[in-house]
Amino acid sequence: MAFDAFFLSAVLEEVRETCIGARIDKIHQPSRDTLILQMHSREHRGKLLFAANPTAPRLHLTTASPENPAEPPMFCMLLRKHLMGAKLSDISQPPMERAATFTFDCTDEMGFPVQKRLVAELMGRTCNLYLLSPEGRIIDCLRRIGLDESAKRAALPGLNYQEPEAVTKQNPMEPVDYAAFLSAPGADVLADRLMDTFGGLSPLVCREAALFAGGDTDVRIDLLNVDAVAEKLRLFFTEHLNHPRPYYYALPDGTPKQFAFCPIRQYGACKEADSFGTLLDIYYTVRDRKDAMRQKGQAVRKTVQNLCTRLTRKLAIQEKELAATYDRERLRQLGDIVTANIHRIVKGQTMVQCEDFYDEEMKVIDIPISPILSPQQNAAKFYKDYARMKNAEKELTRQIELGENELHYLKSVLEELNRAQTDAELEEIKRELQDGGYLRPESGRKKVKAAKLQPMRFESTDGYPIYVGRNNRQNDELTFRLARKDDIWCHASKVHGSHVIISCGGTTPPDDTVTQAAQLAAYYSETSGGQNIPVDVTTVKQVKKIPNGKPGMVIYHTYKTVIANPYATIVVDPLNAEKKDG
Repeated sequence: MAFDAFFLSAVLEEVRETCIGARIDKIHQPSRDTLILQMHSREHRGKLLFAANPTAPRLHLTTASPENPAEPPMFCMLLRKHLMGAKLSDISQPPMERAATFTFDCTDEMGFPVQKRLVAELMGRTCNLYLLSPEGRIIDCLRRIGLDESAKRAALPGLNYQEPEAVTKQNPMEPVDYAAFLSAPGADVLADRLMDTFGGLSPLVCREAALFAGGDTDVRIDLLNVDAVAEKLRLFFTEHLNHPRPYYYALPDGTPKQFAFCPIRQYGACKEADSFGTLLDIYYTVRDRKDAMRQKGQAVRKTVQNLCTRLTRKLAIQEKELAATYDRERLRQLGDIVTANIHRIVKGQTMVQCEDFYDEEMKVIDIPISPILSPQQNAAKFYKDYARMKNAEKELTRQIELGENELHYLKSVLEELNRAQTDAELEEIKRELQDGGYLRPESGRKKVKAAKLQPMRFESTDGYPIYVGRNNRQNDELTFRLARKDDIWCHASKVHGSHVIISCGGTTPPDDTVTQAAQLAAYYSETSGGQNIPVDVTTVKQVKKIPNGKPGMVIYHTYKTVIANPYATIVVDPLNAEKKDG
């Protein structure tokens, strides 16, 4: 992503349109690094988010409503004291710097009008928020920095606020002689030289400029036509710095992966969002939700992964033992040879030499025998070992089949955990594992009957309802209880994934509807990140539950396979609409 100084400039322009002249209604601090100001004016209402998180610094308008702590942090209480009811009068930004100053018209303790400033510095590890007095002193800040930590820029209440050091690099917004820039000494790669020369630009944007001007993100300057490339660089920066737009590159599942104020073409096709605030909202909302669900499900995931590892190791041992049973025929042959030569064996021998009449050349072989057994008992032992190996083959084959089915089931649970998007889905997976004996019920916790989670519901472009199971138990419920026998059933071929049902109502759905259902089946499977996914399509009556099988495990023989790309027509772009989820 490229939350650089010029991306921030575009965000601030959106904020000015909505928030200048607006007053602060509420102030919340949902997490240590995040602050939300709820503002209103006659024309607009909006929420302004500040995130001074070193790993994800940002500032933008938001529609998110994160849960707030029961007791507001001290910094939040301080801001409420000084800024509640204050009117935003000005927003400024240092040139080429990821920082912004918000000036508020307020009143002091005596009721006299004063101006106080909220400064947001979003520069990586030094991210901070400062509340400044009219004289420029620090009233308080989000992260206090002592004199022993930073001799240059201490951040403590009562100290004078010191602005960040000015960026000394050239400003690309000012007139630039790009021909001279290309001819001057410096880095050999165009993107690197842009990064070294100009301030306020991210590496992503510099690579995009190099791609536009030179045809490659890593193009070398000595291979370029200076005049032609200079003109293209001028066009690139003139256009995108003066008319920034919220572009993003998304993964095949629609999750935004990179964003910038210019088109992102180095990864393929890119899209444009409705606004910078919407783009950042979706990007970080999706990311934060996935991170939160990953953390909440970490303990369960680790348990299931350990079970998979243990089961895989057990299956490897069983397969090795099974392979050993394939040589049992030789035991029966040795029993026959010993039986035919009993008259030559004396109790106490450890070895007997006999002709192998199963060998065409009748070679003499050495057969080890037990000295404590009689000749008849030694012969019987070979037959007994043969019978034991024969029975072991049957039992090991059965155990391996059961183990493989169990491993297949546990891997499907891992896939469910990766796809879980809500606490309710995670709880259903936990209950499924508890019912299967893989997790212990949580002791000391009062059982509360949870509301039954319904399958996801979509609608095809032809108006047919399409249902998607969220987990294995819901897959069973959807296929064997809710669906009609003549409904269409879809599932990604030979991989773990959701059952997808087209509710036909006794009619034959058009090909477009089947294609869209197949796209959903490809999306809600472990292959959702790929393309051209094979999906099996059949009627519900052809699908049978495996006897005594784990939840979600089925067999079917009559079907057709279609090729589908996940996250296409039927799944709505998350930047423009919510999924139709029932």
